[in-house]
Amino acid sequence: MTRVTAETLSRRQREISVSEFFAKNRHLLGFDSLRKALLTTVKEAVDNSLDACEEAGILPEIWVELEAAKGTNRYLVRITDNGPGIVPEQAPKIFGQLLYGSKFHSLKQSRGQQGIGISAAAMYGQLTTGKPVSVESRTGRRSKAYAMQVMIDTNTNKPKAIGRRDLPDWHLDHGTLVELELEAKYLKGRQSVEEFLHQVAVANPHATLHYRSPNGETESWARTVEQNPTAPQEIKPHPHGVELGVLMKMLQSTRHKTVTQFLSRDFSRISPQLAGGLAKRAGINPKARPNTVARQTVDALYKAINDKKTRIRPPSTDCLSPIGVQELLAGLTRGVRAEFYGVETRRPAVYRGNPFQVEVGLAWGGDLAGDELAKVLRFANRVPLQYYAGSCCITKAVMDVSWRNYGLTQSRGALPSGPLIVLVHLASVWVPFSSESKVAVADYDEIRKEIKLAVQTCGRRLGQYVKRKARAKSEARRREVFNLYIEEVVNSVEAITGKEQKLFRDRLLAISRRKTELAGMLEEAKGATAGDDLEACENVLVVDPDAEPPAAPPAAAEAVAEGEDAPGEEGGPAAEGVDSPEHLPPPIPTEAERDPAAQLELV
Repeated sequence: MTRVTAETLSRRQREISVSEFFAKNRHLLGFDSLRKALLTTVKEAVDNSLDACEEAGILPEIWVELEAAKGTNRYLVRITDNGPGIVPEQAPKIFGQLLYGSKFHSLKQSRGQQGIGISAAAMYGQLTTGKPVSVESRTGRRSKAYAMQVMIDTNTNKPKAIGRRDLPDWHLDHGTLVELELEAKYLKGRQSVEEFLHQVAVANPHATLHYRSPNGETESWARTVEQNPTAPQEIKPHPHGVELGVLMKMLQSTRHKTVTQFLSRDFSRISPQLAGGLAKRAGINPKARPNTVARQTVDALYKAINDKKTRIRPPSTDCLSPIGVQELLAGLTRGVRAEFYGVETRRPAVYRGNPFQVEVGLAWGGDLAGDELAKVLRFANRVPLQYYAGSCCITKAVMDVSWRNYGLTQSRGALPSGPLIVLVHLASVWVPFSSESKVAVADYDEIRKEIKLAVQTCGRRLGQYVKRKARAKSEARRREVFNLYIEEVVNSVEAITGKEQKLFRDRLLAISRRKTELAGMLEEAKGATAGDDLEACENVLVVDPDAEPPAAPPAAAEAVAEGEDAPGEEGGPAAEGVDSPEHLPPPIPTEAERDPAAQLELV
């Protein structure tokens, strides 16, 4: 047996490109099954389209088409959008090079983060069918549309453009069409393309979506909000989110001439005065050049930044773009037929120096199944998360809530049972996904706590509505019993007097109605607190389950403009408003009306 030497081993070693690695480990990117591969491809293309439209200030309109190749398990995926388009020089790198994008180094909320998604889908299609991705795009009405095909060299992670040509007559003034052929499996139901697009419509009420299935079935979701979300602003890294090695690298690569300038201009929330104080505490001359700071001194600076005595404000939150209360209500009513809708938006919080914000929506009753576990819709930066729900921080936070307090049934360590949908949206400049496939959120205590608090706030409002509805049913049953006895009493009186007692019956029925209404009022008063009026709360929408859902709920601004009380501060119920005529309680009976003897005079 030939002995292997160190020299022999060294000759075998070679560099591995990132595309070659992911080609052999495509399960890390969400391509571990044929069905999941189809959904992941559609997801990545739709995410790109929505991001591009929003950055360009264009209301998104997206077409998703699936076609099946006869006799094979191959599908053609075609995604078209009305976005700003792609310049021809960038198209090969966008679709044919992994880890190429504009958002990895940008600290602001966006759907894409890693620069892998759509190029990974193109690589999967190339690996399974041998065919390139086809791209058509146009950047404006005065520009010529073009078409090209793109392949990726997995050995070098370099793109190759094939057959670029101009398109003299393209159907859109601006936009992009992407077409991929891949091995996949199409199924309806849970974790399907249809369900994904339905959830995209809920979290993105400003977008219009069109869909055609391989069977030729079509479905559209029209936008219910006529403006794009507020554009998030890019921020600089927060010092509490930077690790020691990153701080050392930043000191070596900064363009600033002094440590004070470096700290105050390359980080957010550090003023020149605070920067000078941090440098002195670390034993550094504030005017020293950053690239001359020794390793041990950097360690001292890092400790000074993270010292409990150092007061650094939380990062700015204008880098976030939450869905919003009214927009979330519009999305829920657009996609879910229920009778109670409630939403809550938490104040921004921070984990590891990264700002994030939690939004929660509940839908209860209506057409929702009452004999199943509640359904949890998980979103991260407006993108639906379809897999690994059990290991996701969002699901764990929802199960942490004691739903029995709100009138629902729940087994220990499980989701509640009943006609309920819980929507949770996590917005952040950097969502801590548990893997590269971006299907579940990692379990951070700060994030889990914020989700639980938001769910509890919505749960309290739902519990109030559920208990109110139960009391109404109880009063209705009580009234039915009274009416049965009234008929018996009236029949007996008629038998005694020999006269028809119509007026007597009417007065008894009126007393029955009044007494049950008064009991309901007294029962309501027992648990009522300031701000418990659901109808006056902008975060709640109650509709008739048998009626058509509204296109969009009324805006809170309209209520304030008309002189009503503004909603309460975050963390508590809304301030008590003015009752509308349809929600006014019945009048309190007078002394004469309370006297049964005065009411029961025989005719």
